[in-house]
Amino acid sequence: MAQIKLQAFSRPPWERMMRLHALIQDKSFPNCSKLAREYEVTVRTVMRDVDFMRDRLRLPIAFDHQRNGYYYTRPVEQFPQLPFTEADVFAILVAHKAIAQYRGTPYEQPLALAFQKLSRQLDSSTKYSLGNLEAALSFRPFAPEDTDLETFEILTRALKERRALKFRYRNLGAEQGQGRLVHPYHLACVDNHWYLFAFDVKRGAMRTFALPRLQSPQITPERFTIPRQFDLNEYLKGSFNVFRGTEDYEVAIEFDAWAADLIRGRRWHASQQLIELPGRRVRLTLHLDGIEEAERWTLSWGKHATVIRPPALIERLRETAKALLARYGLAPFRNLVA
Repeated sequence: MAQIKLQAFSRPPWERMMRLHALIQDKSFPNCSKLAREYEVTVRTVMRDVDFMRDRLRLPIAFDHQRNGYYYTRPVEQFPQLPFTEADVFAILVAHKAIAQYRGTPYEQPLALAFQKLSRQLDSSTKYSLGNLEAALSFRPFAPEDTDLETFEILTRALKERRALKFRYRNLGAEQGQGRLVHPYHLACVDNHWYLFAFDVKRGAMRTFALPRLQSPQITPERFTIPRQFDLNEYLKGSFNVFRGTEDYEVAIEFDAWAADLIRGRRWHASQQLIELPGRRVRLTLHLDGIEEAERWTLSWGKHATVIRPPALIERLRETAKALLARYGLAPFRNLVA
């Protein structure tokens, strides 16, 4: 545990090296023991920083035994920039493009400012590479939500301060919302939709709230503690997307050759297994605790997907097919022709 704390709260190596450089430029003759005490790290850690400055950054650093400290054997105009690899440039660009996912939230501006600050540190050749990739890579979120900034800021503040929230929430298809008092545990963007995962005090259970249907949030004076055992990944382990069920289903869906090329190579769920079938078809199996989201996803594949099990999912699709046939059957078109 002590080692974890040291890694979590000690300052990064780059900051230590910048400090060592500044002390050398001031002719203070710093040594490893001094910096180790200042940054609360080991002497060996600072020695590794010195080796990096000498061997990787090519700085003319040497040790003066009489003054018991480091100095430069020749003038150094400025501290060299950390060299960027092609992978670094690509990662920077992906981060820049990913900012589009946070448009309409309080995170958009600080993320954009952070990227601008980072990009100012790039040399001309790196900026040229970044510019060439700029036109070749993009994020295109599908139907991103219009997030209410005031609501978003209230929720993030409640999460940070561990304070209970009260708001009105309208369930899907309902005309009016109902009052809720919750302990907010987590805020997540899933498939371009923002959700609040919170403990509903009145219902005594966890609930998932979609932000567009959450109205008039207010932070209360009540404080709470998130249970140590709560883990969002574990909580949603059996969910196909974000909504958690209470059953145990083994879902098996077969896809024809056209859809199989779109199914392969993607991680649809942590429990998935993919079985190759004759004719370049595939069978996808999942272990889920609810089938409502799986139903909507299966319907999105149209005639290219066939559910093998469970019977409950087959029955839901059968009922949906009956409703669609009643709405879009041949009879209305015959009347139009007549």
